Amino acid sequence: MNYSHHIKTFEELTNTELYDLLRLRSEVFVVEQNCVFLDLDDKDQACYHLLLHQDSQLAAYVRIVPAGVTFKEVSIGRVVTSPATRGSGLGRVVMERGIKACQELFGNEPIKIGAQCYALKFYNSLGFEEVGEVYDEDGIDHIHMILEF
Repeated sequence: MNYSHHIKTFEELTNTELYDLLRLRSEVFVVEQNCVFLDLDDKDQACYHLLLHQDSQLAAYVRIVPAGVTFKEVSIGRVVTSPATRGSGLGRVVMERGIKACQELFGNEPIKIGAQCYALKFYNSLGFEEVGEVYDEDGIDHIHMILEF
């Protein structure tokens, strides 16, 4: 599988990269999941953005969130793969790269996520464990999960 990835701050993103990541997030979270929510939540500016490209197309993306922005812990959010690349393993690749990036940027701090419940087994397979109760976010069941090192 031929892919490349880049991690950039908000200021380092090109206009095209920003457009592509926002388009992919909108395509999946708003249109595909039929979820009306404000994706532009004023957190992107404080975050790192991991873009995974395959054949020069954005294939997967995660937002790396410093501690204190969403949770007291470091976080990974807006995990998304392009519908065109689903089933190729890029979801695992982008999450593994995201976890590694968190360690490189912030050390071996715990990583907390708000996971959609349908993906629970996927996140368990990466070492995340459930904490707390299931909650509704924009009409989709979620649960908080933590990855400890």
